[in-house]
Amino acid sequence: MIVDVGGKVRRPGVLTLPAGSRVVDALRAAGGAKPDADLTGLNRARVLFDGEQVLVGLPGTPAGGSGLGSGGGSSSGGGAGGGGPAVPLSLSTATVEQLDTLPGVGPVLARHIVDHRAEHGGFRSVGELREVNGIGERRFAELERLVRP
Repeated sequence: MIVDVGGKVRRPGVLTLPAGSRVVDALRAAGGAKPDADLTGLNRARVLFDGEQVLVGLPGTPAGGSGLGSGGGSSSGGGAGGGGPAVPLSLSTATVEQLDTLPGVGPVLARHIVDHRAEHGGFRSVGELREVNGIGERRFAELERLVRP
């Protein structure tokens, strides 16, 4: 899997890691966090997904520090118990578990999204989410700004 690690790490860049790697593995591969990096809220135990960007310790970065999710679920602070991810979640790469963190999306609907993606070769636009069984206009309106193709 390929991830982009940036921010306050010793060697930022695009890294190739084994499938199933965690945020801590990406940090280690990037030479570790710089001494002044704030790792508060960064879920270092979270499993990464291919194509993810992990930003560490930058001002204005969502808590947990990831462009595409470095906290529990899809971004730190987002998901379980939160109002959804702080940055848009990729419909093309998110796992069932990550999609399940979105408001109004449980494990069954998350599975429908992943199945739809597999059947149709991904999502080319957020609007295609309307085609997923179980997503009506109201739910789409809630999710539209929380996801990206």
